[in-house]
Amino acid sequence: MELWSLVGNSQKLDGGAMFGNAPRAMWSRWVQPDEQNRIPLACRCLLVKGLDGRNVLFETGIGAFFDPAMRDRYGVVEDRHVLLDSLAAAGLSHEDIDAVVLSHLHFDHAGGLLAPWAEGQAATLLFPNATFLVGKAHFERARHPHPRDKASFIPDIIRLLDESGRLELVEPGRPSSLGHAVRFEFSDGHTPGLMLAEVGGVVFCADLIPGRAWVHLPVTMGYDRWPEKLIDEKKAFLDDKLARGIRLFFTHDHDCAMASVAVDDKGRYHAADIHPTLSGWAALGA
Repeated sequence: MELWSLVGNSQKLDGGAMFGNAPRAMWSRWVQPDEQNRIPLACRCLLVKGLDGRNVLFETGIGAFFDPAMRDRYGVVEDRHVLLDSLAAAGLSHEDIDAVVLSHLHFDHAGGLLAPWAEGQAATLLFPNATFLVGKAHFERARHPHPRDKASFIPDIIRLLDESGRLELVEPGRPSSLGHAVRFEFSDGHTPGLMLAEVGGVVFCADLIPGRAWVHLPVTMGYDRWPEKLIDEKKAFLDDKLARGIRLFFTHDHDCAMASVAVDDKGRYHAADIHPTLSGWAALGA
């Protein structure tokens, strides 16, 4: 197996929302905000080539499905579908993807499933040959969202996945179509049923740990549903990955794709052995 980090469309979002309980005086030392208090965020995806002969994409980023007004509201930088360019640079098109694994269905993680916005055109799914893997509990949340996160879900995506005939709902303790090569665990602190995928010695951290700054245990996002639970989940997650030597893959860190877990002499977790990108990284056990 080979692992590739693929950039999708990038965003600029309010730093206070992204760092929740951390004061600006602290988080602005980690990520420099602009004049509107926004910080740069990647929507990075993980491509695994040769997973039992398949091309598997972990997430699709925010994509380019928003109309211009909504694109501006959510700070989406590019107007084209950047992930399609990144796939092409890796020698593939969206038609070559055999499976898409979605940690959850918030639009900044699943919007890339859709073709770019065009005036008067209905939303359509890309990846015509892929199976779409989503956690079962989370898919139910997406069908019936709470008012707190209803705006994070795009009904067209939920409907199109349901109608595709290629939706696979993953449950804890049950095998998926990806077999033993991909290990799934679940988290509820950010959103119910968040699905974290581990493959080839790397784990896709999704919004449990969006980037290096959030490895520090107390740091959570304003978007998290249950911050105290998330911190408990994060500690157990990091302890496990540290003990087994599993690397962390970050979706939202603007200039780091992968890092290792480390603990300092005061017991604080942090990211080490930084990799800005992955281009054909040889997966562990491949």
